[in-house]
This record gives sequence, structure tokens and C-alpha cells, in this order.
Amino acid sequence: MTSVRRCSRTGCAHPAVATLTFAYADCTAVVGPLARSAEPHSYDLCADHAAGLTAPRGWDVVRPATGFSEPEPGPDDLEALADAVREAGRAERAPEPGPAVVTGRRGHLRVLRFPED
Repeated sequence: MTSVRRCSRTGCAHPAVATLTFAYADCTAVVGPLARSAEPHSYDLCADHAAGLTAPRGWDVVRPATGFSEPEPGPDDLEALADAVREAGRAERAPEPGPAVVTGRRGHLRVLRFPED
């Protein structure tokens, strides 16, 4: 299973391999390995943007000396995939509450009204 997270830079569709966070008190931008989950105050970057990142004058950039690589899927990723497949299987077998009446259609969506008991 590959990462579905994309680079945060506008117009970039490459997969994210690094996470950028800022330490404002120290005037430091830290580029490290991709975080396990997306955080609200951090940015996911592709390899090109992580390597080419520059900071404003007076700020330091901290990044590993080696390049970034896409993380390997861990047991959490495989477990999440298995849970999603199980959940989808349960949803398909859910019984219908009764005959539905199609009352409208817009594109690929349909409005269904179920008779009240």
C-alpha cells in the first residue's frame, strides 16, 4: 500500500516523503521523515520540494544529510486496509428498510424516499 498523501505545495501532485514543521521560537524549519499522520501545523513535501526548501533570512533549515524515500507500509497500514474491506463487506449486506421510491436524479446521484412505517 503506497502513501496517498500528496505534496502540500500548490500544483504538485507527487507523493509526500517528508514533513516540514516550524520551530518559531528558534527560527528553525525542520524537514524530517514523513509523519505517520497529517498534522494541522505541518506540511507534507515531495522529495524535490524537501531537498530544495529554503528559509527566510535569519532562519535555519534542519534536514537529514541523506535523501528521503517513500515509507514502507507498516502493520497499521495493513490493518487499516483490512478493516476498510471488512466494513465495506458489512455495508453491502445491510438489509434494505423497504421499497425505495426514486424521487429525483442529479448526475450520478439519486434521491431516495423510503415510506414511513
